[in-house]
Order: sequence, then C-alpha cells, then structure tokens
Amino acid sequence: MASDPRRDEDLDPETVFGALDDSACREIVRVLDEPMTAKEVSDRADMALSTAYKKLDRLESAAMLEERTEVDLDGHHRSQYVIAFDGVDVDLDEERRFVVDVEPTVIQPDDRLAEMWSQVRKET
Repeated sequence: MASDPRRDEDLDPETVFGALDDSACREIVRVLDEPMTAKEVSDRADMALSTAYKKLDRLESAAMLEERTEVDLDGHHRSQYVIAFDGVDVDLDEERRFVVDVEPTVIQPDDRLAEMWSQVRKET
C-alpha cells in the first residue's frame, strides 16, 4: 500500500465517507483496539479474510488505518494493522466543496519506545 494519504491535501471526501458508511469498516475500527494481523481482524470482526483485506485497504486509503510490519527473528515478517486517527473533520471550502481532514493519532515518543521494547521482549 503506497503513499500516506494523510499527507495529501486532496484526500478525497468520497473515500472517507465511503469508509465511514461501510458497516464492515466501522466494525473493524470498533474491534481494532491493539495491533492485529488481517487474520486476527477477520476473526474478531467475524468476517471472511478476503473481506477483511478489502476493508483494511479501504480504511488505509481513507487515512484511518496504518499497516506496520512485525519483524520476526526467524525471518517471517507479518503485517499488523492499527487505527491511525482520532477523529474526522468535515468542512466546506470557499467554493462550498467538502474538505475532509482525518486527524492522525498522535503517539508520544515514550509510547512508541515502549511499544518497540515490548516487541523486542516478545522476540527474545
């Protein structure tokens, strides 16, 4: 999954509205309370794995989700997904077009370090 759409000032409102309108996407946001693989998401959200992948991609395109790689000492790496937003603002610009801003989750450096240390301890 390519560039970070949150850095794009032209985040398409339809992409965000579509994700918000999708009940499966909303369920993923509800259950994704910690980093999870697509399989874990599909199990917790009670949906087919193929559906989970599609919805995870949709949420990532809407700047609401972040994919991270969990590094495993045995060389097998896997993707984990985390919620990457705290809110969505919808405004009108001077031409009365919708402007959507997905507010990214702010992770404090201490929390990021604690998360990385936790991963290191799991590996050893």
